Amino acid sequence: MCDYKQLMNMAKEASKKSYSPFSRFAVGASVLAKSGKIYTGCNIENSSFGMTICAERCAIFKAVSEGEREITAVAIYSPNADNCNPCGACRQVMYEFQEENNDVIIVTESMGELIIRKLSEYLPYGFKI
Repeated sequence: MCDYKQLMNMAKEASKKSYSPFSRFAVGASVLAKSGKIYTGCNIENSSFGMTICAERCAIFKAVSEGEREITAVAIYSPNADNCNPCGACRQVMYEFQEENNDVIIVTESMGELIIRKLSEYLPYGFKI
């Protein structure tokens, strides 16, 4: 069982490393891999906006680059928004790397309280090839 508060705290710390000079919308994420390791990431913007990467994908790609192939939970935090939720691209990437037959747990925060949801609530018809 994961300590979701710890996962959220790590996402908060990661948000401090955000490079968001254009939107000024910092986001941090932490990803719990099936192995038990936790990876963090932040959003990194680019003046060519299509090159920007979200915090969630940054953290997931770090995990994948270290050999992880299954993630179990993702915490997402922004000091700029209450209950910061993943975009569509991040939802699909989470779906790609979730454990087989297990929804990724997505942890957000609203007014200091953790919100725990399953990926299937955000993306009911994700796909894999």
